Formats: sequence, C-alpha cells, structure tokens
Amino acid sequence: MPSDKDGVMIVLSSPSGAGKTTLVKMLSKIDNFEISISHTTRQPRPNETSDKDYFFVDEEKFKRLIKNEEFLEYAKVFNNFYGTTRTPVIDKLNKGKNVLFDIDWQGADQIKNKKLDYKLITFFILPPSKEELFERLSNRDMKDKLIAEERMRQFERDVLHWINYDYVVINDDLDKTEAKLKSIVTAERLRRSQQPGLLDHVRTLQTEFKKYNDL
Repeated sequence: MPSDKDGVMIVLSSPSGAGKTTLVKMLSKIDNFEISISHTTRQPRPNETSDKDYFFVDEEKFKRLIKNEEFLEYAKVFNNFYGTTRTPVIDKLNKGKNVLFDIDWQGADQIKNKKLDYKLITFFILPPSKEELFERLSNRDMKDKLIAEERMRQFERDVLHWINYDYVVINDDLDKTEAKLKSIVTAERLRRSQQPGLLDHVRTLQTEFKKYNDL
C-alpha cells in the first residue's frame, strides 16, 4: 500500500543521442536513487553488461512477459523491444527508493496512464543543436553513418512529445544539466505531500508555542 514514505518515479526521455542514459547514470550515484533496469531484445553494445545495463532477452521471452502482463511499460524502438517489469519497481518504491527510468515517450505515456499511487516526475532532454546531436550519434560504436541518419529522422518524430512532460531541459553541458535535474527533484520532494511527518511536526511546534505563550 503506497504511503508518504515511498520513493518517487523519475522519468528521463529524449531523442536518441541527447544524453538521457548518461544523465540517468549520473543521477543514480545520488544516495537513495536507483535505476530501473529494462528488458530489451537488442544486442548488447561493447560497453554494456547484462543484468546491469539491461536484461538482454530474446523476442520470444519478451513477448511472454507481455502476455503475462508483467510490464509496467514497453515499446518497440528501432525494431527492438524495450520494457520495464512492474514488480522490481514497486518493491523499490515501497522501500523508499527513488526510481530512475531511461525510457522513450511511449513508455512514459504508459506509466502516466497507469495512474500509480506514487509521485511521478517526467523530464524531456533536448540536445543543444542538430549538429551536436549528429556528432554524438556518429561517435557511437555504430556500423555506419546510416544508423545515425536513421536516428536523426526519428528525432523529428520524437521531439513532438516534449509538451507532455513536466520539465524540458536542454543538455548543452552534462554537469550543469545534472545539477538542474537534481535541483528540480529536490524542489519536488519539498512539496508538502512529499514530506512524511510534516503535519505532525507543525502540530508539535504549535503546541510548544502555545505552552510558551501561556507562561
């Protein structure tokens, strides 16, 4: 049963190459923040580790998870499936962990539509320019420039969804962008609804001041 001591869901989405995965990893170093590890049917990249970066599975297993309704969200992106299973996320939230999601707009929409009883903060990350995005994509370990060009075309479709997010941040400097995200998350956690025991604290102060004034 959700309570005011539960963690927060923090979604980062962006067009491919805008930096959301790097930012999620940076934020995960903050105390009490954990990354939600997704399942995917794509092949691992050279620097990726199974069960740490992703749960790499074949399409048959992925579709079995869909059939069993185990996903909180899933989508097909660039001919590969990606998805987040529900149980590990709920377990972390119930333990007070803030869960980071590195997902696209399709997954973000699905999580919002689930209307879970947990605080949800959504960020859309944009690159500083078209040229910078193409350079980032071209520098990845890709077979050729055609893949980068495919993702550039996809950018035009993905960027249309920025308006559905709580916050939009331009990633022109990783450290500065991380600082902005941390500030926003901190501010959101300071909302009254996110501070367990705040009402009791205020009532205690009122009682103490009443006793003081009655002297």
